[in-house]
Amino acid sequence: MALKISIIVAFSFLLMLATTYVAQSLTVDIKKFGAPNGDITQAFLNAWKEACASTSFAKIVIPKGMYKMREVDVKGPCKAPIEIQVDGTIQAPADPKQLHGADKWVTIGYVSHFTFSGHGIFDGQGAYAWKANDCGLNQNCVRHSMNFGFNFLNHSTVRDITSKDSKNFHVNVLACNNFTFDGFKIIAPATSINTDGIHIGRSTNVKVLNTKIATGDDCVSLGDGNTHLVVKNVECGPRHGISVGSLGRYDKEDPVDDFLVKNVTIRGTQNGVRIKSWPSYPGQTTVTNMRFEDITMVDVSNPIIIDQEYCPWNQCSKKIPSKVKISQVTFKNIRGTSATKEAVKLICSKSYPCQGVELSEINLTYKGGPVTAICTNVNPKVIGKAPRCTSPSSSSS
Repeated sequence: MALKISIIVAFSFLLMLATTYVAQSLTVDIKKFGAPNGDITQAFLNAWKEACASTSFAKIVIPKGMYKMREVDVKGPCKAPIEIQVDGTIQAPADPKQLHGADKWVTIGYVSHFTFSGHGIFDGQGAYAWKANDCGLNQNCVRHSMNFGFNFLNHSTVRDITSKDSKNFHVNVLACNNFTFDGFKIIAPATSINTDGIHIGRSTNVKVLNTKIATGDDCVSLGDGNTHLVVKNVECGPRHGISVGSLGRYDKEDPVDDFLVKNVTIRGTQNGVRIKSWPSYPGQTTVTNMRFEDITMVDVSNPIIIDQEYCPWNQCSKKIPSKVKISQVTFKNIRGTSATKEAVKLICSKSYPCQGVELSEINLTYKGGPVTAICTNVNPKVIGKAPRCTSPSSSSS
C-alpha cells in the first residue's frame, strides 16, 4: 500500500512539473509589436528579444498574411529552447540595395534547441538581382543577399518552411552541429543564377531530409570542414545537382569526411552527383567516405562526375594539378537516363590520383542505349553492371 501511494505521489509530482512547464511557456505573436505598412522588421527583432530572454520555451508566431521585412540578424545564446512558427508570406525588398549590403536577408546564430517551423514562405524577390548578376565574368562582382544564414546553431531544426526566389544562395549553413532540414522547400527558376539551395560549411551532423529543391544552381553544395552529413529523400532540379566542393581554391581548407546521399531523384540538371576541386590553386585538403546510393537520374547531362579540373569561365590554368586528395567514394545503384552518352566522368588529379572509388550497379541509359565512362588518374572498382572506363582521348562522344 505504501509503495502504491509513493508511486501516485511521484506521478503527481511529475505531472505538476509538466503542467508548470507548459503554463510557463511563452508565445509571442508578431502582431503584438505592430506592422506599419505591412513591414515587420522591427516587430521581428522585438519578438526575438522577448522570446530569447524567456527562461522557459518560447515561440514566436507569424500568422497567415502578407508581410514585408528588411534584413534581420538575431543571435543567442537564449535562455531556453526557442521556435519561430511562420504561416504567412514574407517578402524581401526587390531592390538589393534596400538590404544595405547584408550578406543574408535573415540571419540566426548562436542558438541551441532552435526550431523554424510552419508553412510560411520567405520570398527573396530575386529577379532584379539575377539580371544584374555578372559574377560569372567579373570576380569582383557585387554579391547580393542570401535568403537565410544559419550560423553556430546546435540541436536545431528547420521544418516545412519555403524559401522562394533568393537573390543569391537560398541557405548558408556555417559551423552548425546536429542541424536538420525536414520537409523544407526551395523554389526558384532555372534562370536564377548562383542560387545554390543549401550550402553547408564547417558543420557536423547536418541532415537534409524529405526536401524539394528547385533552383538555378546546386541543390546542395558542400564547402570545406564538413563531417557526418546526410541528404536523403530529396528531389533536385532543374539546374545543377548535388556537389561536394568546389575545394582547393584557398589555403588551409579543412577536410570533408562522411557524406551520404541516398534515395534522391535528380531531374533535368547539368550535373547529378559531383565532387569538384580547382587546379592551379594552393588549397590542399582531403575528401573521403563519400557515398552516393539509390539515386534516380532523369535526363541529367553528367549523372556521375568527379572533376578535379574545375575551372569555370577559364578563371584558372589546368596545367598545375589539383592538390585535393579524394578517396573512398562509392556510387551505388544509380539508375535512370543520361542526356549525354558519357554519363560517368571521373577526372582525378595527376598529382593525387583518386583512391578507393567504386562503381556498383550503375544502370543508366542514353537514348535507350548504353552509356560510357571516361576516367583519368583513377582505377575504379566495378561491381555488377556499370560502364567500364576509357580514357578521354579514346572515349566516344
